[in-house]
Amino acid sequence: MEVNQGDLAPMTPQTRFSADGLWWWDGAEWKPAVSPDRLWRWNGQAWEPAASGSAHRRSGIGAAIGLTAAMFVGILVLVAIITALIVLTLGDQIANVFSNAVGALNRPQGP
Repeated sequence: MEVNQGDLAPMTPQTRFSADGLWWWDGAEWKPAVSPDRLWRWNGQAWEPAASGSAHRRSGIGAAIGLTAAMFVGILVLVAIITALIVLTLGDQIANVFSNAVGALNRPQGP
């Protein structure tokens, strides 16, 4: 069986991206698939605007703000619980100290 060279479509090399999508293989070396300013992304044939990258960055900022707020609220709750435990266990002693201080201040002074 004879194959005519004109019948075969030329093989176009497929672009291979790294697992994180930040690099692509050109057949000889790994090259960046995202521009240094992260505004452009290599699609395998040409550079295109990286709209999804900026949305991803925005969601990362939102997640960081949410995580920070959650940690702040968590610390406040922890401090409130510790304060409540201290007041419950030492409340009578603290009240006694203040009672003694008020009694000493109200005691008449000698001549």
